[in-house]
Amino acid sequence: MQKNHYTQLIRDEAYRLGFTFVGMAKAEFMEEEARRLEAWLSKDYQGKMGYLENHFEKRVDPTKLVPGAKSVISLMYNYYTEEEQVDETAPKISKYAYGKDYHFTLKHKLKSLLQFIQTEIGEVNGRCFVDSAPVLERDWAKRSGNGWIGKNTMLIHPKQGSYFFLAELILDLELIYDHPIKDYCGTCTRCIDACPTDAISPEGYLMDGSKCISYFTIELKEAIPEEWKGQFENWMFGCDICQEVCPWNRFSKPHQEPDFEPHPDLLTMKAEDWEEITEDVFQDIFRKSAVKRTKYAGLKRNIAFLKR
Repeated sequence: MQKNHYTQLIRDEAYRLGFTFVGMAKAEFMEEEARRLEAWLSKDYQGKMGYLENHFEKRVDPTKLVPGAKSVISLMYNYYTEEEQVDETAPKISKYAYGKDYHFTLKHKLKSLLQFIQTEIGEVNGRCFVDSAPVLERDWAKRSGNGWIGKNTMLIHPKQGSYFFLAELILDLELIYDHPIKDYCGTCTRCIDACPTDAISPEGYLMDGSKCISYFTIELKEAIPEEWKGQFENWMFGCDICQEVCPWNRFSKPHQEPDFEPHPDLLTMKAEDWEEITEDVFQDIFRKSAVKRTKYAGLKRNIAFLKR
């Protein structure tokens, strides 16, 4: 009975904090996922993202992150917006980066949730994770019944699509666990067909990270290889193509998070404004944005690459 009570208590508080979906899974070694990650790394699909090769054991075993871990709570936070950049010829930016950097927003909410658990339930040891530690977040979301991993390797929820940030709480508290749901991709290949760099394998469910537009425009710190010229479909930071074409995203609903509202000037900038962007304008528009990750020089590099 107590497990039921604790599970519901945590779920209710997570919804109150603004999370869209919440699932629970047993904290245990991820055997199948470990094999898959090993195979993925052996193909060098991580490109120059060397950090993905680090802490392998921690990635596949939550008890290495939180001693005595019993549960992984997987949380989803909606970032979808119907707002678009006004100038259709302007270099494009992924929707997830329109507003404030999600790491800050979600970490703050997760810490509040952990504090609530410790206050209401008692001495619970746990850690919060938002995309910045060795956690296989999509796999935990899948195990928690928060969706299935689609052919584009994004997590897809049957009621609201894939425009979500994922976060986790790993606790040494036993809860009632959810179960994975069915894969509803069926015979659809829209994401595979639409990817301009062929980053998704022909059968789907496998992404060569070193070919993804997001990788080139965010993760790659050196010059973008000339061989990719003309294949970015005007994306200067990130890429939403495989989400835009996914039929499940017709169910996406606009987020209600003030932090994710874009800077007033972001969506109205014309193509020439981006080409002439100064460091001062960059710092103003992206002051608390995830775009700071690529830095001013990186964004200028991306814009120049699109023009060549």
